[in-house]
Amino acid sequence: MKIGEIIKRRRCALDLTQVELAQKAKLAQSKISQLESGVSDNVTIDNLRSIAKALNCALVDLLPDADKTIKK
Repeated sequence: MKIGEIIKRRRCALDLTQVELAQKAKLAQSKISQLESGVSDNVTIDNLRSIAKALNCALVDLLPDADKTIKK
């Protein structure tokens, strides 16, 4: 699962619209839309922090499982 899919699932679980999430995260709604639709998966750490805070979760919760493991 990609970051955008994770964000969308968490947003929907909280019954938030993209506009509401964008307002809480202080980002443009178009950025949320691009991330969720997979048009863009390029997100800064600061934006990811803002989204995580708005979704009331840890930043790591928004990362795909493959990005959570340490590769040796």
